[in-house]
Order: sequence, then C-alpha cells, then structure tokens
Amino acid sequence: MKRIPLVKPLLFAALLTTGAGTVHAAPDARQVLAVSPIDDIVAQYPAMMSQGIRQGLKQSGQLPPVVAGTIGTLVSNSFSAADIEQQIVADLREKLTPAQLQAVHDWYQTPVARKISAAEIAASSPDAWQTIQTRAPELNARFKGTRKAEMFDRFDRAARATESAVDTSIAVQLGLASALAAFSNESANHEQLRQRIESQRSMLSGVVGQQVYDSYLYTYENIGAQELELYLKFLESPAGSAFSRVVTNSIQQAITEPVVSIGEQMSRFLRPETATGQ
Repeated sequence: MKRIPLVKPLLFAALLTTGAGTVHAAPDARQVLAVSPIDDIVAQYPAMMSQGIRQGLKQSGQLPPVVAGTIGTLVSNSFSAADIEQQIVADLREKLTPAQLQAVHDWYQTPVARKISAAEIAASSPDAWQTIQTRAPELNARFKGTRKAEMFDRFDRAARATESAVDTSIAVQLGLASALAAFSNESANHEQLRQRIESQRSMLSGVVGQQVYDSYLYTYENIGAQELELYLKFLESPAGSAFSRVVTNSIQQAITEPVVSIGEQMSRFLRPETATGQ
C-alpha cells in the first residue's frame, strides 16, 4: 500500500471537572484513531490505489498507457484520506461503546502496541510492496514451521485481512471492468460484470491469501512471538474485535463507493457524445 503524508487529527482533550478533582472522560473516537496506526495507513490509500491500478492496467495490455494513466488519475481523485478518516471516526462513535474506545486507546498506548504500529506503518510505505514481493521466498522459507507462521491463521481471522482484501479487490475489479467496457464498447451490463468477477472469488482468495501471508511475515518480521501473542489477544478481545471490524468495514465502504463511479466517468471521457446527448 502507498501513503501520502497526512497530519494527524488534532486531539480534543475531554476533561470533566468535579469538586473532588479532575476526571478523564473516555477518549473520543478521533483520539483513538490518532493513537492507532490507522490514520497513517489510510493517508496513503489514494496514492496506493492509483499506482496499483495504473500498473495493473498497463501490465494487462488491454489499454493504451495514456488511458491507463487517465483511469489511475480518476481513481486518485476519487479518494480522499480525510474523507476515509471521517467515515471511520463516525462509525467508531456510533458502534463502539465508551468502554471499548477506552480499551482500544489503552492498548495503543502500550510499548508493544507502539512497536507493532511502527512496523505496520513502515510496511505500508509507498515502496514496501516491491520489497515484500522480493523477500517473500526468503521469509516463507525462514519462518516455515515456526510459531509465527502458525499464528497467521489466528491473525487472518481476527483482522479479517484476506476476507476484506478479497472483497475490496472484487469491488475495484468491477469498477475497472466497467471502465474497460466503456472503452471497448462492450454491451455487458453491471450485473453481468459482477457475476463474472464473483465467479473468480475462490481463485482470488488463494492468490490474495498468499499475498496477505507474505505481508504478514514482512510486517511482523521483528515482532517477537510473545509480542505477537499480545497483539492477537487484543484483536480477539471484544474491544479489539469491534475496533477491527468497524475500521475494516469503514475503509471498504470508503474505497468501494467511489470505485463504482469510475465506469461512468470513463464513459464520459471516452464517449463524450453520450454524455451530451449528441
């Protein structure tokens, strides 16, 4: 994934003053997001999506480079890291209790969580994916049969990593298929395209699952098994599970909604006479 620098949201101190002294209120959702690595990771989504789609389209050979670049630009302009963060904050406020927000906030203040967050942010830098692919054979061999490898299935379930990546990939492919149909004058409608792409879910799950595993080994390479165990216990806890679920769903929604409009935008770009009624 690729990221663009984004200033962390300002933290609003919530203090309740009583005659007995000062009592700290439960942290706000924005404060929780700010102590987590999520805002730093989300900041890089627009650039990541744009470059990934550009490269995929150019490698497919189905479109001229200039058109692939145009689609990439449309994708980049369709996403806003600030809007994604706003969606996450709104959903956290609605779906997590004050106690759950406090528990998540407390976890991300611990030394282990800070170490893991730094690793996750570093692994989501613009140039990380190429390194992950290059080092995958080495890391797969090195960690084969280790406790860290055995912990992956727990991590994948708790973080919904493969599941959410497949869902997002299908949504992105559907948007791109609509754009390609507009370019090639194909008559397939949205439902036909959706069914065609959905039929590839099983195959895609295998491919994406391996990519998630490669990323997992790279990201947590220097995280000890005991530290990773603490992280898994957080992800599997009621508060951690709720936080992970809400953040994942919010990001999916924020990503997939703009993608569905790409086909229409490309149709206007490629066949302007359709949009003007000529």
